[in-house]
Amino acid sequence: MIRKSVGLLAGMLVTVAVYAAGAQLRTDHPDTYTVRRGDTLWGISARFLSKPWLWPEIWQANPQVQNPHLIYPGDVLNLSFVNGPRLSLQPRVRTEGEAIPAIPLAQLRMFLKDMRVVDSNQIREAPYVVGIEEGQLRGTSGQNLYVRNLKTEPGQRWAIVRPTHVFRGFGAQKGHDQTDDLVAHELDSNVSMVSTPWNENFRDDGHYGRGKDLGVEVAVIGTAETLRTGDPSTLLLLDSNMEIRAGDRILPVDDKPYDPYFYPHAPKSAPSDAHVIAFTDAMDAAGSRQVIAMSIGSRDGVDNGQTYAIYQPGQTINDDVASNSWRRGTGKEVTLPEEFVGHVMVFRTFDKVSYGLVMDGLKPVHVRDHLRTPE
Repeated sequence: MIRKSVGLLAGMLVTVAVYAAGAQLRTDHPDTYTVRRGDTLWGISARFLSKPWLWPEIWQANPQVQNPHLIYPGDVLNLSFVNGPRLSLQPRVRTEGEAIPAIPLAQLRMFLKDMRVVDSNQIREAPYVVGIEEGQLRGTSGQNLYVRNLKTEPGQRWAIVRPTHVFRGFGAQKGHDQTDDLVAHELDSNVSMVSTPWNENFRDDGHYGRGKDLGVEVAVIGTAETLRTGDPSTLLLLDSNMEIRAGDRILPVDDKPYDPYFYPHAPKSAPSDAHVIAFTDAMDAAGSRQVIAMSIGSRDGVDNGQTYAIYQPGQTINDDVASNSWRRGTGKEVTLPEEFVGHVMVFRTFDKVSYGLVMDGLKPVHVRDHLRTPE
């Protein structure tokens, strides 16, 4: 099917002013660029602008364009300098096809883990796996699972989840009114144990259950379908990304855990104590295309697509040079400036916690790294 470029007659022939009159233009920007299959708005933006997340704002700033996802493979972008630098989309006739996405979502689904934040009591009281077919200690795809306390019907599908972190708040911090200083404590993954990990009060993590309980993070590790009802019910394990154990919990399936499209944009502001609190697929540090948990959520005005700059806090050292002492470490303490780490884009938001994909970086991301409005 042949059709004219969407909006050729309805205003798609647009010229879009580059933000801040060229201040964001890269010094090595091209004059023209032909969109290719596999491109993303983020990647194309990075060819022209020093701040890729501004691309959707630039695109949506034109009232003639109702949808920023209107760039297709084969389209040509031209850079001109009429009343300042401007990008224009060259109109053309093309075959029907899919517009390019803002980020390579299809290639990143394996990284966009289905993490949920649920009430601690809800997860403790949720139906659970009590046994596995033929007395196996671990369950894999194709095996039957036996689940207790599940109200279900034959053919109904369920998500199998396992706890990863418990979130706790330790009081409002200065400059962050009525917001808890969030911390995330990693939970024991051995769900077959009696007390842990579902009751974190037994864990020797230095807090002994103190602080305000703000929920438990769980990871969806598989899906199952009801074969027979009862107590226990019999479920067929359809798929899993790790072995299922007795003690794993059962929750409803979320068919659309992520938005189909993301519009990267800078937040108006970032809470003063916004920071990284956990990783979903890393131990001590995370890098580009990995997922991190952050101490801000919808109550802080966070929404999907918001892009934050990550900064590593400056190290506090002793100024032994000024102390003029032969003893090291006795000089007056000095805090070094924080260092830029990279950018993270929010893709899933809960009330007090949000998850983001690290888009780029100069160094590894660590827990307690700060989140700032990108400059």
